[in-house]
Amino acid sequence: MRRYTAITPQALTGQLVELLTRRHPGSHPLRVALDAPGWVELEPLTEALRAELHALGHPVGVVWARDFYRDASLRFEHGRTDPESFYTGWLDLRALQREVLSPLAGAENARYLPALRDAATNRATRTPPVPLPAAGVLLVCGELLLGAGLSFDVVIHLALSRSARKRQVPEDRRWTLPAFDRYDIDVDPVGLADVVIRYDDPRHPAVSVR
Repeated sequence: MRRYTAITPQALTGQLVELLTRRHPGSHPLRVALDAPGWVELEPLTEALRAELHALGHPVGVVWARDFYRDASLRFEHGRTDPESFYTGWLDLRALQREVLSPLAGAENARYLPALRDAATNRATRTPPVPLPAAGVLLVCGELLLGAGLSFDVVIHLALSRSARKRQVPEDRRWTLPAFDRYDIDVDPVGLADVVIRYDDPRHPAVSVR
């Protein structure tokens, strides 16, 4: 059973920065998952983490999982609103591991691919790999990231209760809710994550650190 401590959004950033700095291996960039439903606005948190980590001498790279979605012909094989396809087949796990996470494992002067495909246009981004020094931190932001064997050093899961998801989900994403219900049961991200942030109300988060 996890224990949660109420915290302000500002203090949350500081606590996460302290944890990431403490767990940084030093020999290669720290690979961090920021796992949350796609409608949760992660940009403010990632930018706050970037600024504070940079001030401490840790360059930060950010990768959005949506930029590693599979080709539309595969994603939409069973329609554009099929929860099963969304759960198991949208994210190109092999590409994310091969192009982003594996190159940063044990490498002092590594390069990673920041984006593979524009999901809106379904075209390859042709973005070249970018360097990230050993002192760096890579934030991989997206949904349904856990339980698939991706090589993260630290996992941060922003947890929303089932009722909160129903209240907050945009109408055009409501069809994805069964996938998140299944994720809670099959994967148990709260049990897997190093850090769980209760995020039913972003103004009043609560945090649990393993």
